[in-house]
Amino acid sequence: MPGVIITDEKSVKTEVPGPVSKAAAAKLGRVFDGRAVHFVVDYAKSHDNYIVDVDGNTYLDVYSQIASIPVGYNNQTLIEAAKSPEMISALVNRPALGNFPAQDWVALLSDGLLRVAPKGLDKIFTAQSGSEANELAYKAAFMLYQRRKRGEGVEWTQEEIASCLKNQAPGSPDLSILSFKNSFHGRGFGSLSTTRSKAVHKLDIPAFKWPQADFPQLRYPLDQYQAENNAEEQRCLQQVETIITSWHCPVAGCIIEPIQSEGGDNHASPAFFQGLREITKKHGVMLIADEVQTGFGATGKFWGHEHWQLSNPPDMVTFSKKAQTAGYYFGNDALVPDKAYRQFNTWIGDPARVVLSNAVISEILNNNLVEQCAKVGDKLYGALEQLSSRFPDHIQNLRGKGQGTYIAFDTADPAALVGKMRRMGVNIGTCGTKTVRLRPMLIFTEQHVPMFVDTLEKALQI
Repeated sequence: MPGVIITDEKSVKTEVPGPVSKAAAAKLGRVFDGRAVHFVVDYAKSHDNYIVDVDGNTYLDVYSQIASIPVGYNNQTLIEAAKSPEMISALVNRPALGNFPAQDWVALLSDGLLRVAPKGLDKIFTAQSGSEANELAYKAAFMLYQRRKRGEGVEWTQEEIASCLKNQAPGSPDLSILSFKNSFHGRGFGSLSTTRSKAVHKLDIPAFKWPQADFPQLRYPLDQYQAENNAEEQRCLQQVETIITSWHCPVAGCIIEPIQSEGGDNHASPAFFQGLREITKKHGVMLIADEVQTGFGATGKFWGHEHWQLSNPPDMVTFSKKAQTAGYYFGNDALVPDKAYRQFNTWIGDPARVVLSNAVISEILNNNLVEQCAKVGDKLYGALEQLSSRFPDHIQNLRGKGQGTYIAFDTADPAALVGKMRRMGVNIGTCGTKTVRLRPMLIFTEQHVPMFVDTLEKALQI
């Protein structure tokens, strides 16, 4: 937190993973797929910015559970929320929210998630994961498209009703969602059809034949390649409009991340997103901002799309990860389906997770953590920029300036570098095929910056 004196608490005493962790992972592997386990964690001993494994190794955590821990391990405000009567009731009486919401449900939404709703979006549909949030947003876009086509107030035909149960037109129309090359939007069938980052996510899984456009591939440093980058963004925007106007079936929605995360931390300028908003408005396409990873302050603004400086907001904004719950925001009443039960499931989210999310929001707002993230990010970026000038072969295409602590760089062997960092007491992650990404928590302070940068420098010298 601001003003706290930080000492170098990271300490690695064994190999990584250590023997206890390896044994625990092997035991887990007999009943659960543990092949992706980095190390097994002692969460009781983990605290603030530090994650502790079962071998007693302590790491400065700048990966934060794949960008999903906002205010530190064992945060006291969250612990108190977990003990609250609201949490107990939500856990033991978990309601089917669409049919039997609790009397405090509207207050839970109003006092938390709607308190931080993106500008212009005053409604919410809750969910349980980022993938589900995106899938639900796609459904909303499809239903609105057909509602407009059918005509307001026009009832479904018997042919539509009968044919949809056979997965046939006209009840099951051929519509699409446009996404971008190197995007990641989840692992459900719809969200996976819009995920374009790695084959391991998609191989062997049937997919909808939906279109993808190129995401701008910017050159760095940005100030040295302004003309080239502007031309690249215009090329991509022209491609988007061509796809919308020529794809074999109507494009009902377009989904995009403010910063492509799993696909390699790829950025675009506000002008690109402004152009995308103009094109989608022009053609009646729902623009969905996927803020699953960028939302809740990591970019130095509460929502990553605030950097776009739009005159008209996205039609929907999906969220999860740091929010500790999931769902999507919207503002257009027409995005509410024409009949009940169309956007529905048993749980429609989880009030227990919303209670926790509200505590996260209070921590962020009461401690000005978004502003802190922006300030710390500037210092962190500056330190990495200096380091990159000394190690230009190892820190390439440094990006994320002015984007809080949402910083990344390319390197020849990211897995090897991350391995070195863990052995030296810093837990960090990769994305794309050649990128090291930073995802520290919002409580990461200026005093943590030299601790991280000094470790990275030592790792590069090995």
